[in-house]
Amino acid sequence: MKIEGHRYFQPVQAEEVAMAFGRHGVEYLFIGKSGAILLGYPAATQDVDLFPKKSVENGHRIVAALAEMGFPADEAVKENIIAGTDFVQLKDGPFDLDLVFAPDGIEDFDIANKRKIQKDQFPVANLRDIIASKRASGRQKDLIDLPMLEEFADEFERSVRSEPATAYEVAMKKLDKRDIK
Repeated sequence: MKIEGHRYFQPVQAEEVAMAFGRHGVEYLFIGKSGAILLGYPAATQDVDLFPKKSVENGHRIVAALAEMGFPADEAVKENIIAGTDFVQLKDGPFDLDLVFAPDGIEDFDIANKRKIQKDQFPVANLRDIIASKRASGRQKDLIDLPMLEEFADEFERSVRSEPATAYEVAMKKLDKRDIK
């Protein structure tokens, strides 16, 4: 969708990414607000944010998948993707896409991947990792989102939890929230 010169994230874009990246064997997670939206977070964003695994092989797979989806990439962009440059922003394709190989606040892809939330065909970073990344970025727009995103994460975790929290878990969660602020 495009409104007044801006493009906005649509789940169909995430489907295109998931299908193309799946065909090419790309290792990645949806992160940022687009990841949270895939889990039901009520918000809008202008781009798709991905946290790909940083490796030369994965970089080649990403380049092939992006070409299949219609993202033009000159040699410098391809080299940055293959090398896993910390942040690669693609604005000339069918939609805006950010490849964040080193997101703030997330220590390692493999660790984050173990905590992921698999939502249908979408591998989404754990909401706590998305929150940690937004907090670590220090960007004003990310800090503004934090209270609502934290509330959403609490509700999301309650909705998928199979048994009630123990009194100890509730108390520790309250202590953790006080220490964070």
